[in-house]
Amino acid sequence: MKFGIIDRYILRYFLGTFFLTLVLILLIAIVFDISEKIEDFITKGASAREIIFDYYLNFIVYYGNMFTSMIVFISTIFFTSMLTNRTEIVAILTGGMSFSRLMYPYAIGTIIVTVFSMLLAHFVIPISNVRRLHFENLYINVTSGERNNDLHRQIKPGHLIYLENYNPDRMSGYRFTYEVFDGQRLVSKLSSDFISFDTVQSKWKLDNYTIRYIQEGGDQLIIGRQLDTIFDFKPDELSPKLYSVTMMNTPRLIEFIKAEKVRGSEKINMYLLELHQRTAWPFATIILVLIAVSLSSQKRRGGMGLNIALGLGLCVTYVFFQRVSVVFSTNGNLSPFIALWLPNVIFAGVGIYLFRIAPK
Repeated sequence: MKFGIIDRYILRYFLGTFFLTLVLILLIAIVFDISEKIEDFITKGASAREIIFDYYLNFIVYYGNMFTSMIVFISTIFFTSMLTNRTEIVAILTGGMSFSRLMYPYAIGTIIVTVFSMLLAHFVIPISNVRRLHFENLYINVTSGERNNDLHRQIKPGHLIYLENYNPDRMSGYRFTYEVFDGQRLVSKLSSDFISFDTVQSKWKLDNYTIRYIQEGGDQLIIGRQLDTIFDFKPDELSPKLYSVTMMNTPRLIEFIKAEKVRGSEKINMYLLELHQRTAWPFATIILVLIAVSLSSQKRRGGMGLNIALGLGLCVTYVFFQRVSVVFSTNGNLSPFIALWLPNVIFAGVGIYLFRIAPK
């Protein structure tokens, strides 16, 4: 299919409008972010180099990619509405080009943006998140003291641990048990009132512990006040922080999720959401552009303003559906894959419908 003057014209202005809108929105976001956090930067002694290169450079990459699909959607509506109001769309269609053929330069521009966004999400942003999140934890965020209740893990086949309460920041917990099974038979059980990790010796310290060995001739019981020992797990394996997952590229994240499934992690859905959103969100760009072109190619009495208002309404609805499905996945039994792709499927149907009724 020949790429003509009209195709180059549309593609150039499509990408140009997108990048201009992206730059303007990011500049506004940075201004508001600086005004909100300037006091933290000053009081906690962040240097200008750290603020610019460690934080805001990676801030631009992270949030720019996060909102790419929405920015492409808005810029496409703006650009196409402008063509429609100047009757350029009508002239192109009456010149013999079909509406499907008109979508060709839009499709090329969208694929370029989508592929670039996916590459960023899967491989670049996890690396850039290391510096950005380290800066946030150092100069902005206060230690949350997050706790985990009723923590169950399978360390390896037949080795199960339980913690009634665990604080990942202090690397300590209460009511710890370590059970060893041989098939269905319980072989031994270690219980302790308090467990903590000694970073100097790289050992676990147990207070008020009991070890029971279940044997055919009778149980053997060992009771002690304190015990220093080594287990086949580290503190960060008990409760990996969610932000650490965002610093893993996709191949490493997949391996991490496999290991967490074996351990029986309660946060497995959150890890899967992080994995699937790296593809689902960039892919939404294709669907939203289809909706935007079909919606704004029709000349309306309200003009460009009405098209933008309708587009923003659909955009907000899409985000609402996405947030609701993510909540169902996090707090319910909805598959993370379905949670992230269901809004795309629904709005793909909306896009196909709008494309079919668009003026040809």
